[in-house]
Amino acid sequence: MASRYDAVYQHSITDPEAFWSQQAERIHWDRPFDSVLDRGNPPFTSWFKGGLTNLCYNAVDRHLAERGDQPALVWESTEVDRTQIFTYSELHAEVNRVAAIFKHLGIAHGDRVLIYMPMIPEAVFAMLACARIGATHSVVFGGFAAGSLAKRIDDAKPRLIVSADAGMRGGRVIPYKPLLDAALAEARAASPQVLLVNRGLTEDLPWNDGRDLDYATLAQQFENVHIPVEWVDSAHPSYVLYTSGTTGLPKGIQRDTGGHAVALATSMELVYGTRPGETMLTTSDIGWVVGHSYIVYGPLLSGVTTILYEGLPIRPDAGIWWRLVEKYGVQTMFSSPTAFRVLRKQGEAPIRSADTASLRNLFLAGEPLDESTHRWAIETLQTEVI
Repeated sequence: MASRYDAVYQHSITDPEAFWSQQAERIHWDRPFDSVLDRGNPPFTSWFKGGLTNLCYNAVDRHLAERGDQPALVWESTEVDRTQIFTYSELHAEVNRVAAIFKHLGIAHGDRVLIYMPMIPEAVFAMLACARIGATHSVVFGGFAAGSLAKRIDDAKPRLIVSADAGMRGGRVIPYKPLLDAALAEARAASPQVLLVNRGLTEDLPWNDGRDLDYATLAQQFENVHIPVEWVDSAHPSYVLYTSGTTGLPKGIQRDTGGHAVALATSMELVYGTRPGETMLTTSDIGWVVGHSYIVYGPLLSGVTTILYEGLPIRPDAGIWWRLVEKYGVQTMFSSPTAFRVLRKQGEAPIRSADTASLRNLFLAGEPLDESTHRWAIETLQTEVI
């Protein structure tokens, strides 16, 4: 007897336009699309041509009536020992505040905003605020040095950079601002404004009075504001994310809005098996594509609570992820084989020390998963490992 998977797969292959038309009902369209798939400009294709939508509306506003009081974003940092929980209503307020700051600084539809930040809530607010006003964000992994950052600035030519004084890794402060200043000095592109979140992690914070702006000061000016969403064409670039640059200059990979949103919303149910109201822990970084898709946009599009974790998998000890699973009743987890090879060296005790009964699926991706680590994860967690 054919499985549901077989039926869904066959539908997607034999009649892709009908399949994706059905999946497109997972998101809100301010204006319906004229065609599902336009092949009129080969070799390029265009998805949901003529449709107008907005990623931020679909990720945040759309859920307010039904799940405004549900946690949307949970920030856990073992680096600074802090926890913050934002409901969908609170996330909506913070994103509107940042969108107001952006508009105050002259950022508009089609402008590019570069985000160079650690794993803190303000980074997610900035991404969603860009989507809200029709700007295109380009997130640069916070671990990149000045030269790598300069190359991305030159290519993206952002009108604004959002950054922070510092990040932390393994208890060690990593100053971001000096790296950003060095990158701007090296870059050939026109120097943009810099919006800086000061976490108070560095004693001596370099400041350029004509260019640098304090996030907290501006945020106080825009409390309780509502910024209408900018409805954008399905093909509008939601973000640009750069390749590593190991084989030459980094290449900017551009995602559209409509097709990307539909694909993510579809994958949350049909690939990851999540349901609205559940909780997902993805252990990537927002500077990588997995972080974009399965820390930020995918879970929020689906009405899921997402956990943003700042820290290492073995600090303060190798049980930290499993205590988060227990604390928040995580049903779905997405991590990497490398992380689990590290955890395997710590033995079974850290995992067994927490109640992980809520965990339904663990997904491991990013590089090959060796059979012995796969078997160890299944036997230790007593759950599905894919």
